[in-house]
Amino acid sequence: MIRINVFGRSMSVRRISGEWQLFNESQTGMRARVYDVVIPPELTEDELTGFLDDIYHEHASEQYPSVVIES
Repeated sequence: MIRINVFGRSMSVRRISGEWQLFNESQTGMRARVYDVVIPPELTEDELTGFLDDIYHEHASEQYPSVVIES
């Protein structure tokens, strides 16, 4: 599992059966799958931040200017 900060929103990405799955992460440790964003399976782990930056760019702010991997 890859934890990602998407413009201040805690999310995670998992590769399951050759497909990327995106999840919202809560502060209580619960996760909810995001079904309306489909990450192309051919993307590499290094390309995830750029892809999510393109998808969620309208959430960018001065405090959170980009998408970054947390761990």
